Amino acid sequence: MIIYIHGFGSHGLGMKADAFREYFQSRGKSFIAPSLSYIPELAIQTLEELINSYNDVQLIGSSLGGFYALHLAQKYNLKAILINPSIYPQITLKRVLGETTHFYDLSHFEWTIQHLLMLQKYETTITDERNFLLLLQKDDDLLDYREAMSKLPQAQQIVEEGGSHGFDGIERHFEKSLQFFQEE
Repeated sequence: MIIYIHGFGSHGLGMKADAFREYFQSRGKSFIAPSLSYIPELAIQTLEELINSYNDVQLIGSSLGGFYALHLAQKYNLKAILINPSIYPQITLKRVLGETTHFYDLSHFEWTIQHLLMLQKYETTITDERNFLLLLQKDDDLLDYREAMSKLPQAQQIVEEGGSHGFDGIERHFEKSLQFFQEE
């Protein structure tokens, strides 16, 4: 089962999630992209319940979802693809403290210091970087790609000039993603 983990304020029906869903399902792979709570502890709890409900789980995480995927892949010894991952969200998400907008329905929620403190609990030391594939674009306007490279220097890495936080042209890496998940 491939579990796609969306980023901050996003949802499981976003463009990247839909594109990955279509690709993997067309290859006969089981794929889910749950819409997670903005509250870190609830999001992690949901993901852990899903991981424990399926066999042979692999993760794809984007932005904050990359942070969650990093933590969960280490905890459960899973393979994970991290797309422009947030390595230090307890720092980078300080800039959105207060009322913020959910991208699915434009509803609002309150992002607080308590949420940042929850994120600190999931900071992870990586013991097997072979479990990770980094997909990074240098012109990510929200996160510094070098933080992910520094955190996972031995992981497989695709680092591209240009791009954006959403990772422009992600479909160019679908075949590589499938190959990565099939490697022993």
